[in-house]
Amino acid sequence: MNFPLILLILTVFTGLCWLYERYAYLPRRRARAEQLVKEFEKTNAEAIQHGISSVIDERNRLYERTIKQPWTMEYTAGLFPVILVVFVLRSFLFEPFRIPSGSMLPTLHVGDFILVNKYEYGIRLPVLNTKIVDLGSPKAGDVVVFRYPMDPSVDYIKRVVGVPGDTVEYRDKVLYINGVEQVQRDSRDFVDEQTLRTLTERDETLGGVTHLMARDPNRPSWVLPQLILKKEPTCEYNESGFICKVPENSYFVMGDNRDNSEDSRYWGFVPDENLVGRATFIWANFGDMSRIGSFK
Repeated sequence: MNFPLILLILTVFTGLCWLYERYAYLPRRRARAEQLVKEFEKTNAEAIQHGISSVIDERNRLYERTIKQPWTMEYTAGLFPVILVVFVLRSFLFEPFRIPSGSMLPTLHVGDFILVNKYEYGIRLPVLNTKIVDLGSPKAGDVVVFRYPMDPSVDYIKRVVGVPGDTVEYRDKVLYINGVEQVQRDSRDFVDEQTLRTLTERDETLGGVTHLMARDPNRPSWVLPQLILKKEPTCEYNESGFICKVPENSYFVMGDNRDNSEDSRYWGFVPDENLVGRATFIWANFGDMSRIGSFK
């Protein structure tokens, strides 16, 4: 379901109804109500002159009945301000997402509801996703939501590990960016509640951001060739891992659950035009409300 397109259509449709109601339909009802009131007052002039309340109340009810907004306008034009606010917030400011898998463990858990900042990397046209105002670019360490390069109708969330021009190397489960080791510290056990597998949790410093990541001691660091969906020409794979040169207007992303994540190792770089925004805040997890808050 293309929700952005549906929301755009609803906004345009209810907006047209609102314009019709405000500048055409309502003035006609008001003119009709005033005409009926004048006729009523002419017929009941003596009673109104003597201040008979029942007649005056009937005149007022006549006006209100005639000018009242019909239900068709109430549920179209009347909803336009609400739909417009939702459209602006969701299209240009913040959009909610739900974490569907454990690929970002231990940073993000299955069932986390997150907010994504949609303007930090530039303002884009809804539906088309064309950038019209450039406000910045992802940095190494950012957690980003993007349209999956193999199927743009699907949204993915991963961490940026390489920006344009970077050389990203993954050797024996350690990242090297432009030849510099991204240090991992404080090894400890972590249990994936979905798979009940015991992982090794560590603190990794990436692009100046220290965040949690996980490694599976029972899985190798190299990528099985048959699992590679798209092999980039600037990437080389070996028995220790891989090394990639990130091209212009593209990003190399990986899940924090390094050995349980389908990411740029398998389907290549994320083009800039596929970016949705930066994940910033967990606003709910109905299985564990203590998870609400910001994250790195």
